[in-house]
Amino acid sequence: MKNNLIILLIIISFSIFLFLTLNIEKNNVTNIEKKVTKPKIELKLAHNLPENSALHEASVLYAKKIAELTNNKVKINIFPKQELGNDYQMIELASQGKIDIIVTPTAKMSVSVPSMQYADLPFLFPTREDAYELLDGEVGKMILKDLDKIDLLGVAFWENGFKHFTANSKLISPKDFEGKKIRVMKSRIIMEQFKALGAQAIPIDFHSTKKALEDKVVDGQENPLVAIVNMQFHKVQSHLTISEHAYLPYVFTMSKKSLRKMPIEIQNILTTSLDEITKWEREETQRREKEFLETIKNEGVKIHYLTKEEKEVFRKKTKYIIKMYERVIGSHIISKTEEILNKKYGETEDIYFGLDVNLSVGNKDSGLSLKRGVELAIDEINSNGGLLGKRVNLLAKDNEAITTKALKNFKEFSENENVKVVIGGKKSSIISKELEDIQKSKKPYFSPWASADKIVNNGYEENYIFRVSTNNKFIINKLLNESLKEDKNPIIVVENSIWGRGALELIKQDKKEFNFLIINQGQTNFSNLISQIKQNNIKSMLMVLNTLEASNILKTLNENKIKMSISSHWGILGGDFYEKNKEYLTNIDLKFIQSFSFYKNKSKKAKEFGFRYIKKYAENSIFDILSPSSVAQAYDSTMLIAQAIKDANSFDGEKIKDALENLKEYNGLIKKYIKPFSKTDHEALEKDDFFFAKYNEEGKVIPIGKLK
Repeated sequence: MKNNLIILLIIISFSIFLFLTLNIEKNNVTNIEKKVTKPKIELKLAHNLPENSALHEASVLYAKKIAELTNNKVKINIFPKQELGNDYQMIELASQGKIDIIVTPTAKMSVSVPSMQYADLPFLFPTREDAYELLDGEVGKMILKDLDKIDLLGVAFWENGFKHFTANSKLISPKDFEGKKIRVMKSRIIMEQFKALGAQAIPIDFHSTKKALEDKVVDGQENPLVAIVNMQFHKVQSHLTISEHAYLPYVFTMSKKSLRKMPIEIQNILTTSLDEITKWEREETQRREKEFLETIKNEGVKIHYLTKEEKEVFRKKTKYIIKMYERVIGSHIISKTEEILNKKYGETEDIYFGLDVNLSVGNKDSGLSLKRGVELAIDEINSNGGLLGKRVNLLAKDNEAITTKALKNFKEFSENENVKVVIGGKKSSIISKELEDIQKSKKPYFSPWASADKIVNNGYEENYIFRVSTNNKFIINKLLNESLKEDKNPIIVVENSIWGRGALELIKQDKKEFNFLIINQGQTNFSNLISQIKQNNIKSMLMVLNTLEASNILKTLNENKIKMSISSHWGILGGDFYEKNKEYLTNIDLKFIQSFSFYKNKSKKAKEFGFRYIKKYAENSIFDILSPSSVAQAYDSTMLIAQAIKDANSFDGEKIKDALENLKEYNGLIKKYIKPFSKTDHEALEKDDFFFAKYNEEGKVIPIGKLK
């Protein structure tokens, strides 16, 4: 009996041990499984479209791919149909890191990032493939880069298709729009588009559009096919025009705040795994568009396809909008687009004038003002038959105010046989580094802004650089004499560059001792300047600076409650200097050098030019013209080149140079040029061609008087 009890106890103990062992193993396996399958990172992806959209299905594919590539360490939860807020709210939440990924219409993103209006420009893309090429290439990268300012990372462009017109009558020419009321989303570009076509644009909420069409509040609308069908616009409109007049991309964007919290390898997977899915989303969108067209057709809607010729009529009617919004979207973006499309669709026999300027950073309006002067000259040249039977085009490149970039741009110009001349930008320091390449290329190079003496008077016997701008030699004594009127001991403040140091060297030639200060680009600390001003009771300043540094000095003077009379070189102009500094100008008597003004200018040529500028760039008045002096100098430079090409009867660089050195006369905007150049003198302007100007109470630049 006792033995049986012992055996029983042994069996029970063994059973308990076995049970516990198996249970522990099971728990361990379960825990291991949990460790393998439970994601370490969960992300939110939000967009505004329904689950049955191509974009949503692409989002699902992306989430699956990320799970596979990370071995289920990352799970992406998708929130369609604005479940986490409207587009504007989603953008804000993503900037704050509260949503990790958003896929948003570029038009909605444009409130925070103006360059996102790019695809709204009417008839910009000749084909869908062009839209893909531009947005997937350098242009798209430029636009996506602008998202940095709101702490977002743009990764790719998806799409909802091209927009088309619907109405209760056919819309196949601009005349068909006259007097009609068209529903639009809130967008100045889109409203301007319909204004150009003679229609009245009426902003109406997207979800209220069908009722507005039914109630005849509006006559028509524009949208991609997916929206037309899903919102049933085709049930209340009798005509559809396949116009493809504007593209509707969605930008796939990630929160930088979210990304910064993740390991680098996860960041790389998230940002580099979109190519195949982007391609699929676009193809699926196009596949569905064929189905949408069938649905619309079955409803009895009459479908009109714009021919190539009909599209061209619309394009010509609305093309000014591109120029109107170039400054808003970015001249570097528009210029690169023009370059790519001209290369693809331009005539192979066309000739080009190259323009190498800063179009994207800092005082970028200086580059745009030069571009506009050249454009208006080229328009005039082409309206008169071009040059030697060939049409002239502008090839503008952005050098980002970086010397290496400018050198690369010039190399491309010099290797391009169709580029016959090159026009440079604002910075003397950049041009000075290009001197050898310019002379080797034997292509005439014009400087319509940079004023350092040595870029033109450079020691080359066969010199290919010409200037329609000031030379520091002409201006520095005038600036100094003006400064001396207010104070016998003015302070001289110059930029640490070939331009600024060159100006200082000219001042020192007077053998007089002046207070002076050389400052670095971007400098913000001016304690030394303030000390000199206070110690010497200085009342006058001569300034040879660009916009940023001049603005920083004005701010510092204002903070120290110092009144000052400032005579400035024109480096401060070309942008929004007045808007940024008007509060600081109360105690500052600021005057600056100019060569041209539209203000009270009685010249017939100036009046006609001002009218053409206002019309082409949709400005309100001559006071809205960007930097009139630089516009005029760029215009006159271009027209002098054209005259030389005609005189030479050749596009050969050496012959154009010889013709420039022997020009008889040309009636320009700034003056009537009489033998503007010679073999030994490549300066078209003289010291008496410049005058002082100032800002009036409205911030408009007005002349004070001619320099004598």
